[in-house]
Amino acid sequence: MILLPLLLLLQSAAPSAPPTTDTPGPTAPEAPHDWAKEFGFEDDVRDPITGELPVADYDQSNANAGASPVNSDRLANRFGGQAGINRITNRLVDLSLADPRIAPIFAGRDMVRLRRILFEQFCYILDAGCSYSGRNMRAAHQDMGLQMNDMNALVENLQQAMREEHVPFGSQNRLLAKIAPMKRDVIQN
Repeated sequence: MILLPLLLLLQSAAPSAPPTTDTPGPTAPEAPHDWAKEFGFEDDVRDPITGELPVADYDQSNANAGASPVNSDRLANRFGGQAGINRITNRLVDLSLADPRIAPIFAGRDMVRLRRILFEQFCYILDAGCSYSGRNMRAAHQDMGLQMNDMNALVENLQQAMREEHVPFGSQNRLLAKIAPMKRDVIQN
């Protein structure tokens, strides 16, 4: 006798099958069509260590930096060493991304890689103990259509970043004199 009420209790607690009706229930929303997949475009996967997008192979060399390093590490000290150069580089990129004159140039670019490569370039040129692993200036800026006013805006942003870091004016000019000749490889006529 006790067994029957227990069985009835267990039966009522068991999930029941959904009622069958002839009217269809709500359907799951249809997944959006993946056009990129259909046409064979793959999302670029960032490197799990660096966070950078993959790039085609190229010959890496300090010669690609576009300028030879200064002959004294004293200049690097005036920039705050590697830490100061890193702050200047990050501020330069932030200012340029916010600058309506040149922000479109950076759209769709790998900002993680850009920050690293610019840091390496400035660090190498200032003789702060870095090597440059980026492309040469001509290859890095190929088909970007950069004009002199674009480079001028970038230099203005670099000057602001250096001022904010309290780099002496003469030291700023030494770096600018080193990078100025790069315009031959960066500017496209």
